[in-house]
Amino acid sequence: MFYLILIAIWELAYKIGVDWLRLWKPYIFPSPIAVFTTLWSLIIDGTMSIAVLASAKRIFLGYMLSITIGIFVGLAIVRFKYLDENVSPLILGLQTLPSICWLPFSILWYGLNESAIIFVITIGSTFAVSIAIESGMKNINPLFVRAAKTMGAKGFSLYWNVIIPASLPSIISGLKQGWSFAWRALMAGEMISATKGLGQVLMVGRDLADISQVMAIMIVIVILGVAVDKLIFGRMEINIRQKWGLDKA
Repeated sequence: MFYLILIAIWELAYKIGVDWLRLWKPYIFPSPIAVFTTLWSLIIDGTMSIAVLASAKRIFLGYMLSITIGIFVGLAIVRFKYLDENVSPLILGLQTLPSICWLPFSILWYGLNESAIIFVITIGSTFAVSIAIESGMKNINPLFVRAAKTMGAKGFSLYWNVIIPASLPSIISGLKQGWSFAWRALMAGEMISATKGLGQVLMVGRDLADISQVMAIMIVIVILGVAVDKLIFGRMEINIRQKWGLDKA
């Protein structure tokens, strides 16, 4: 019902601004009917399915790489004090860079191809994952570590059985944030060099001055992002809360 109300407000704003007061042109502010008609046509002719599959493949590869690298870097920072003192501020600074800043590097190093897009996705998400691993492990209850050490846990066993499980809520939040950064990086990369994908379809709409297509793709991007968050990260967070007794089963 909430979203139907939003669509009704959107349609009302279109009627008032375009049809009645003529404050702007239809190609500047489209109606929801035009947007959903364009979206349906993209689905019918297969453009949407091809774009979604291409984007899904890229983000899967890039995000998996970022998780692998981010976990390794985060664990190294926690384990070695020298890296913690010197590398942590650098990673935090790099995290503030927008993903689009890495596009010139990706194009110069890899050219206009898939590798360039995957690089942007990976670099855009890795630092968020690393920071989450570091923060999660540093902020666990020190009593857990002390209790484990008194029972003989040390080295890998201490990390695997105590530190990592205790920091899982923060780690999952970091993976969730890393996903959002990877999704943004994907769109940035595809708008520059992709031959197919959601970003490329978005750019086609811009080049043709088809604001309905632009907004249709934006809606799809939002829906996919929310769906992944709810179906994957949302369930992971619920399971963790239930395991730690923070939520009702």
